[in-house]
Amino acid sequence: MKILAIDAATEACSAALWQDGEISERFEVIGRGHAGRLLPMADELLREAALATRDLDAIAFGRGPGGFTGLRIAAGIAQGLAAGSGRPVVPVSDLAAVAAAAERLHGQSLILVCMDARMGQVYWAVYDCGSARPRALGDERLSAPEDVLLPRERPLSGAGHGFAAYPALASRLAEALAGVGDAILPRAGDIERIGALAVAAGETLAAAAGLPVYLRDDVVHRR
Repeated sequence: MKILAIDAATEACSAALWQDGEISERFEVIGRGHAGRLLPMADELLREAALATRDLDAIAFGRGPGGFTGLRIAAGIAQGLAAGSGRPVVPVSDLAAVAAAAERLHGQSLILVCMDARMGQVYWAVYDCGSARPRALGDERLSAPEDVLLPRERPLSGAGHGFAAYPALASRLAEALAGVGDAILPRAGDIERIGALAVAAGETLAAAAGLPVYLRDDVVHRR
């Protein structure tokens, strides 16, 4: 199986190539300029592997939630590459990717992911990472940090830069959280691990159906 994955949902920009379980990845925290960096990253990986997009089984991308511009860039590139090569796409939640990274790095299976959404808000959801893929225990949400709710299940860890952006959030939940990985950002390698399982399960979409998830609908409407 060969899968290309890309992500631009946050200040990080990344691309990864999965070849039968082996992952090569490019990851940079660049803040801005994703449009000019993401496709070259993907091209570098394909060139080094002597692959063309037509050789891939699918193209995965971080579908959000996250920054409007970054999500649009990643979805657009994924759609373009997939349509041009006749490959399907696999949209993967960026919150699920952070949960998968937290489980991989720290071994905790129940993860509260909180990502900075700016404008005094966070994107958040709780994931059970005890099985092959992170499973959301409820909807992905956008809210003020003080409105983040905890599940009854324990033990629970936190992950995502929402905790760093809003220290009061981590302080309020400190007694309930076994630890917080507040530097974890979505990255293409984790999107690819989730995407590979989706491809194996036949959960792919036609290129045009691979759409970003913004959560903040009012921003989309104003654009």
